[in-house]
Amino acid sequence: MASLPAAAQQLVRKAALVAAPARLLDELELWSKIQGPQTTETLTEAAGLFSAKSAITGSGASDASGPGSGPLLIASDRPAELIPRLQEALAQNCRVVLLASGDPLWFGIGRILLQHFSPEQLRFHPAPSSLQLAFARLGRPWQDASWISLHGRDPAPLAAALQKRPAALAVLTDPGRGGAAEVRSLLRASGLEAAYGLWVCERLGHPAERVQRLAPAAALPEDLDPLHLVVLLAEAPPPPDPLALPLFGLADGLWLQHDDRPGLMTKREVRIQLLADLELPPSGVLWDLGAGVGTIGLEALRLRPALQLWAVESRSGSSALIEANAARLGVRPAAILEGRAPAVLEQLPDPDRVLIGGGGRDRGPILEAVMGRLRPGGRVVLPLATLEALADLRPRLEQAGFCLSVSQHQAWRGAPLAEGTRLAPLNPVLVLTGVKPALQSKPR
Repeated sequence: MASLPAAAQQLVRKAALVAAPARLLDELELWSKIQGPQTTETLTEAAGLFSAKSAITGSGASDASGPGSGPLLIASDRPAELIPRLQEALAQNCRVVLLASGDPLWFGIGRILLQHFSPEQLRFHPAPSSLQLAFARLGRPWQDASWISLHGRDPAPLAAALQKRPAALAVLTDPGRGGAAEVRSLLRASGLEAAYGLWVCERLGHPAERVQRLAPAAALPEDLDPLHLVVLLAEAPPPPDPLALPLFGLADGLWLQHDDRPGLMTKREVRIQLLADLELPPSGVLWDLGAGVGTIGLEALRLRPALQLWAVESRSGSSALIEANAARLGVRPAAILEGRAPAVLEQLPDPDRVLIGGGGRDRGPILEAVMGRLRPGGRVVLPLATLEALADLRPRLEQAGFCLSVSQHQAWRGAPLAEGTRLAPLNPVLVLTGVKPALQSKPR
């Protein structure tokens, strides 16, 4: 209570009625006895609110009943019971203060109050929100942070947020649905446990607050407080032992990413399908065009070490990143080029297999160049996100006499849901595959 600003303490001193979470009432009562008619921690005055060092004040005029008497204290945990008490107090022209945590207008009781009282009856005095306090304790700027609330919500939005690989993600947990354990479970199911540091922040703004980083294998604290949130901070995954990794289908969290474009990589489920569609030969030349961070080509080298991988990516700095990922996996590409296809393709030897993973509007000209260079019997595979792209590229392959196949792939990942598991969808992908006719021998 002593940490409240003087103006907030004065609001409580003048209140006839103070509502606060039940967990604060004993402390409020003790503080009131020591201080006299002055109080507390988070308030709403005259149908106002002061939240864990924030407040809402209203239009009531009557002060507390007299020197040393202190305000009447009531619990605010059950709004359905609280609102009639506040309405009655205001009707009697009493001054009311409601204490809450953080900013009452950010996932707080302020929304409920505004459903029953006009804005003119309330004055809000916000304290730092839980997100402000969490990042302050971590000593990290948070202008690039994302946040999501799981209070009474399905975890699907969290699964979708993780696919974007945010640099920092704050999760407002719901202890009734698993809290930090639910976040950790979903992080693990997304294959990203190695890509994030997981911080649990408990009782922020209170004297007994605790902020700790949990290692992936560490158990959650047995005394984990229900008042907690989780902050996920992206970090470079530790170098793996290449010999201990699976042959293919590596977890998404094992790959180094571009800091300013996290999440722009081929997800594990799609990666496995594309490797199958390439039908990799024991040796030969593989072009990975629009290589991104190198996922497809580098996994192809783990399957077929004798292949020559030529990776092409237009983004500046991609060469160093792909090289770093190659070193982590214990493979060595023939070359990694930074440049735009199709112009850069002149530097490459004729391919046996081609994956066109990028290109955008240039994808048509890139495919035309690839069809001319692809060796007889070779395969080109194109993962596509739209039907329009398929409609543009398929006729090009057909007119060139390629044997075609088209498939659509949709994967779901398990996500915790109450006592069970739900399926969170990944983005669907169309896959267009073309096989160049083999040379036919001339009849004698």
